[in-house]
Amino acid sequence: MVFFFNKRTETKHKDLPPKEDYDELVKLFKRCDVNNDGRLSWEEVKAGFRRLHSRFPVYRTHRAFQMADQNHDGYINVGDELDKLVTYVLECYPGTIKLRLI
Repeated sequence: MVFFFNKRTETKHKDLPPKEDYDELVKLFKRCDVNNDGRLSWEEVKAGFRRLHSRFPVYRTHRAFQMADQNHDGYINVGDELDKLVTYVLECYPGTIKLRLI
C-alpha cells in the first residue's frame, strides 16, 4: 500500500502572541470607543483597523463582527467580546502589531 501523505507524529502548537501585542490592541480598541459607552460600533472598529493600517478595513470589520459579536446586537462589548476581537486581529497580523502601530 502506498501512502502519499506522511503521517505527522508531532503536532505543531501555535506560538502564543506576545502579551505586549495583546495589551496594545486592547488599549487601541478601547481608545476607539469615542463615546465611552462600553461597546464598539461598526465605525469605531473600522477606525481601529485604519489605525492598524489595514489594506481592507471594511472587510476586516465585517469579519471581526462575525467573529466577536456573539449576541448579534451590532456592537462589540468591551467587557466580554473584546477578547474575541483582539484574538481575531492577532490572527490577521501575526507578529506585525508593533510595526503597524508606528
